[in-house]
Amino acid sequence: MAIKEAKREETQNAVTQMLEEENRLLKETVAQLRNEIDRFRSPALLVAELAEIIDRDNKKMAIIRVPNGNKFLVEVSSDATKLKNGCSIIVEQKNLTVIDSIQEGTKYNVEQFVIIDKPNVSWEQIGGLSQQVRDIHEVVELPLKKPELFKKVGITPPKGILLYGPPGTGKTLLAKAVATSTDSTFIEVVGSELVQKFIGEGAKLVKEIFELAREHAPAIVFIDEIDSLAARRIDMGTSGEREVQRTFMQLLAEIDGFNSLGNVKIIGATNRKDILDPAILRPGRLDRLIEVPNPDKDGIREIFKIHSAKMTLEKKINIDKLLNQMKGYSGAEVRAVCTEAGYFAIRDSRHIVKESDFISAVAKVKRTEEIEGEDYLHMFG
Repeated sequence: MAIKEAKREETQNAVTQMLEEENRLLKETVAQLRNEIDRFRSPALLVAELAEIIDRDNKKMAIIRVPNGNKFLVEVSSDATKLKNGCSIIVEQKNLTVIDSIQEGTKYNVEQFVIIDKPNVSWEQIGGLSQQVRDIHEVVELPLKKPELFKKVGITPPKGILLYGPPGTGKTLLAKAVATSTDSTFIEVVGSELVQKFIGEGAKLVKEIFELAREHAPAIVFIDEIDSLAARRIDMGTSGEREVQRTFMQLLAEIDGFNSLGNVKIIGATNRKDILDPAILRPGRLDRLIEVPNPDKDGIREIFKIHSAKMTLEKKINIDKLLNQMKGYSGAEVRAVCTEAGYFAIRDSRHIVKESDFISAVAKVKRTEEIEGEDYLHMFG
């Protein structure tokens, strides 16, 4: 009897200990959940930019700029440290009191958002653009290679140029070729992505892109689709439109900050020169305009010769007939014809490309162009 009583008591003690341990764990879990709920209930902090620190009535105050562009005069927490003009800060949402600066992550790793390259494109790889090559040689290549020549003559070369014309005519190729000839770092930026991806931070990113160009000088900053940033200014209604304008103004400020005879040049490219803001084209900015049109028949002949040079062609090909069929084609489309003709030969297990392959390729490229044109009209018509 005594043994049974002892075993029963031992079992009850074990159950009691187990329940106490389980109760302790449940209390800890409840406490953690309450802390988590309190954390979720606390308001989020706002990230802003510190414009200026001032003393007012012997009190430390700050002028801050919030993401929508508005400025406020606010108080500064006594715990805020390492504040300096232009830095990113966190502020309380209700009264915008400055809590602290953001010590890390205030600067983009800008190299993730641009294409940095040392291109290997020679002038010989460009056909049908002899006048454009000559202009770029004068206004971009010569100032980078022989700045003393301009000092002796007493003239100031343009800081940058604008290449304009239809898509596929060789604007990017020209920019890469001049970077190659001057042994410059080629920094390519797409204006539309700059606007779409970095709403709220576009101006900062522009500033860092040009800092990167200075670090990698001599450098060519190539801004494709510049019309998405530098279109004519209108009454700014939405926050997105205001952000585009701030980014554009930063771009103008960065261009103005360069020396005309310095070792960084800016090349803009657009298909829509007609919508550009005159401010970007005034003297001292991108004031040299170079049109890059679709090639004429002789230009198409040169481009065709360049892209078919390494191809094995049959002996009897009527080049003039092909050129007539490619009338109005851009340089990119002529290259596409050569590529497609090669594919037609490969499908027939041949290494020799025939005239019929080129005729089929012309028809395919033309058909693709017509489909894209119909899609464009469907979207915007």
